Amino acid sequence: MFDLDLLFNSSFAVAVKTPLMLLVLIALEAVLSADNAIALATIAQGLPNPAQQRRALNAGLVIAYVLRILLIVTASFVLQYWQFELAGALYLLWLVGSYFLSPDEGDNHHKTFEFSSFWQAIPLIAFTDLAFSLDSVTTAIAVADQLWLIIAGGTIGVIALRFLAGLFIRWLDIFTHLKDAGFITVGLVGLRLLLRVINPELVPPELLMITMIGLLFAWGFSERRSPELVEEISHSGEP
Repeated sequence: MFDLDLLFNSSFAVAVKTPLMLLVLIALEAVLSADNAIALATIAQGLPNPAQQRRALNAGLVIAYVLRILLIVTASFVLQYWQFELAGALYLLWLVGSYFLSPDEGDNHHKTFEFSSFWQAIPLIAFTDLAFSLDSVTTAIAVADQLWLIIAGGTIGVIALRFLAGLFIRWLDIFTHLKDAGFITVGLVGLRLLLRVINPELVPPELLMITMIGLLFAWGFSERRSPELVEEISHSGEP
């Protein structure tokens, strides 16, 4: 009789399974990076010109990448302590509160971060990505059991995040509701982490979270500002 176990455990099966698993991890990183990217884009917009914004994203994400790899390597130790997830949850909820409790400057957008120095934005970008990584790394570990695969997925995820954040910096000036939608999704991730600390059984399924984020971003892209207003915002340097 043909041995199915022998087939699934053969070198051929492993060779097929590995790239498929990597594609799954990359897809997960891409889906879970949208809310992260908009948070990083908003932080970078606190700098006065596009050149500084690009440099801050590059430097911040290099530090974030190192922190993310350290988190992956030490995940079996770090994730035993609920205090790390609590700190990440409170940090993300603080970002949301800082945004929504800031003065409304009209045209449906709030005053956001402002930095007098390039170096002020870098740690905020790095630690924001680290807070999001607490959720994405946990998901990656649940999907794959090979460390190098998780690191490869995380590496590609950070690269994709850099390009996404760059796109969002431009889109935030164009779409009226996008920034609000992004920060609501940041709040959802923060609440998810908080629920995982309080009672893991209360954590909503990943599919439900992805669906909610998809609906929020559909709303975020639903209304454009007028070209004249986009040009005015771009030239003023205000988000």
